[in-house]
Amino acid sequence: MSEINATPGAIQDIDAARAREMRSYPRVTAAYCEKHYTTPQRNIQMLTREFIHDSLYHPHYGYFSKHALIFSSRQPYNFGELRDSAELLAVMGDQYHEIEQELDDVSNIPRQLWHTPTELLKPWYGRSVARYIVDEFKSQHSGDADTPLVMYEVGAGNGTLMMNIMDYLCDHEPELYSRAQYNIIEISTKLAKQQRWQLQESVAATNRADGGGRHQNVNIINKSIFDWDEMVGTPCFFIAMEVIDNFAHDVVRYDYKTGAPYQGFAALRADGEFEEWFEPVSDPLIKRYLEVRDSTKYVPPALRRPWARSIRWRLPFAPNLTAAEYLPTRAFQFCEVLHRYFPKHRLVLSDFFELPDTIAGQDAPVVQTRFRGTMVPCTTYLVQPGWFDIFFPTNFELLRDVYHATGRKHAGRDERARILTQREFSRRYAELEQTRTRSGENPMLDFYENNKLLLS
Repeated sequence: MSEINATPGAIQDIDAARAREMRSYPRVTAAYCEKHYTTPQRNIQMLTREFIHDSLYHPHYGYFSKHALIFSSRQPYNFGELRDSAELLAVMGDQYHEIEQELDDVSNIPRQLWHTPTELLKPWYGRSVARYIVDEFKSQHSGDADTPLVMYEVGAGNGTLMMNIMDYLCDHEPELYSRAQYNIIEISTKLAKQQRWQLQESVAATNRADGGGRHQNVNIINKSIFDWDEMVGTPCFFIAMEVIDNFAHDVVRYDYKTGAPYQGFAALRADGEFEEWFEPVSDPLIKRYLEVRDSTKYVPPALRRPWARSIRWRLPFAPNLTAAEYLPTRAFQFCEVLHRYFPKHRLVLSDFFELPDTIAGQDAPVVQTRFRGTMVPCTTYLVQPGWFDIFFPTNFELLRDVYHATGRKHAGRDERARILTQREFSRRYAELEQTRTRSGENPMLDFYENNKLLLS
């Protein structure tokens, strides 16, 4: 799709007057908005994924540019001194409240503050990832003292995972550390600055302590992974932890009679109201995704009972399109980038496979923000750009199949990836004695039970 395309398509489920209004709007992309606008615009139309991406990542008004903060305790928790998981949550709650009070003193705008396994369980979560990478690297390069250990991380947050992995290598695998290269690919300028500051502070601190600065072989690249165009031909580990849940999705609905997919659009009208409509799929990325998904033999739930559809569309006043289904088109594009530009990569990916309080639809997102300590949920993704977090659950089994199908197409790769739960991964690679509370409960095992990992 070009950046501007005013050619109208068939608009579904909107009355004639509104349809005429929609046709008059220019069709734009998130990239076009980033280039030309500094505030959210009205009288434009966008594919759903472009609208969501713009809402989350626009450098001036995007959610991650202004309203998002990643919770990080000043010091790692001493789990052995905590009575149980309830006490850990209580301590976290007090720290959340303290931070929110500081934010309210500075600004009255809503901000979302959330925690990740990397931050809550630091440094032990990062060390478990490091232990996995070391085991896999040694098994693949046994007896090879020249191959560098190259790692890429997309969406590194505060940079904590990088610090924990590199610290583990320095302390326990000095020979590997001497040939380790860590590269962060970060779309957010704000977070890239935070990561560089963390890096500088760490190097300075270790220089003062022992005269040898750590984390010297770290490179921070302020760029979207979807803009990546450089071939990386060396073997590498590609890390994506709690990132793809914020990758924008498209929305489709299927014709009840034919099963044909219709792609969703969003528009902000002149009066400030949002509109959503559907037209036959024409977007190249959606087409590619559906073709690859079809090759995996996956059948979306809306199309699994053709006999029911054939009855339903004949009923009086029945809708002509099925309920919404959200397609992980950006995650699919991420797979394309990996296989095209990192043909020898090993993927280490973790995220949520289910989420509470999602909006209506198959594989639908959670849409929410936090204001003065209260979570504010929504029932639609059509919200004011930049003010709400929009994040999706991941169907890991489908993602694995799409990842492999994409690899066969772009890089000839056909090995099978593993899917592990957070608990399974931790039992294999975590130092569980370090995160056990006095009661015997272990947050490394008991928290984030809705997370899985995809390991290629």
